[in-house]
Amino acid sequence: MSRDEVARRAALSQIHDRYPYWNNVPHRGLMVDGRPAMTRIDPDKVGGFVLVTVRDPLIAYAGDPTSHIGELLEDAEVIGQSGMFTSITGSYRGTRITVVSGGSGSSEAELLLYDFMEFSPAHTYLRVGGSGGIGTDVKPGDIVISSGVVREEGMTRAYVDRAYPAASHYEVIAAMAEAANTLGADYHVGVTLSVDSDFVGVGRPGVGGYLQPWNIEMLATYNRAGVLNGDRESAAVVTLAALFGFRGGSICSVADNVITNAAFSHGAGHARAIDVALEGCVLLDRMDRKRTAAGKRHWLPSMGL
Repeated sequence: MSRDEVARRAALSQIHDRYPYWNNVPHRGLMVDGRPAMTRIDPDKVGGFVLVTVRDPLIAYAGDPTSHIGELLEDAEVIGQSGMFTSITGSYRGTRITVVSGGSGSSEAELLLYDFMEFSPAHTYLRVGGSGGIGTDVKPGDIVISSGVVREEGMTRAYVDRAYPAASHYEVIAAMAEAANTLGADYHVGVTLSVDSDFVGVGRPGVGGYLQPWNIEMLATYNRAGVLNGDRESAAVVTLAALFGFRGGSICSVADNVITNAAFSHGAGHARAIDVALEGCVLLDRMDRKRTAAGKRHWLPSMGL
């Protein structure tokens, strides 16, 4: 398992020796009734691919995202429900996929990612959600496949310095782009901005029009840098996947673009983003199976790398 590969990193033992509470904490996190506490997932029922979604009123889901996406899966079943998170697993064209829904932001994403990464056999994590456009050519209804993420949120900085690159796995990028081409989606590949604040943190006025001087340059700064879109979860998924030896990526629909004055369109492009995400997982699964059948070394830590 990937967690075992992480545990073997030589410098970790030095940290453990300096940590005075090492014997006071549960080394695999909190458990409730024999299951990971935050998600209550049955790890044995988790698929190889995990889609991380948010109960987002701006996307126009018909109910919980797990119910919505579950309609596209065969034999979908609830494998975890904690009040905070709901997780389902089903098959899409022969590929076992788990969908987990929860609240918004990197801090909430961290909780579910820990449970899945520590306990389950999943190897690929994909943020699937909505976003706001920042790039000049990005329109409502378009899809952005993240090549990397600007870590303007705070959670991932607790794990590693901001200089650490939040780079999506190259196989995820390629598979999602191929799926988007196959499905005829309007898509872009490029950098995503992840933030904690969804208002002043991305240059949108707060209560009563509240703004500070440093807020008003946020969107223009990243537009000049070629950033395409902004969300609140991609940094968590991509950064933690990279740190712990998993494949990570992000694919988001775009609902508006303040830079270009493109008006908000409720749920624009999101159904197509889901289709691309599912098809992309199928392509990755086929790639993995071909490698295994050919006896080639696998990228996954659990396969001996």
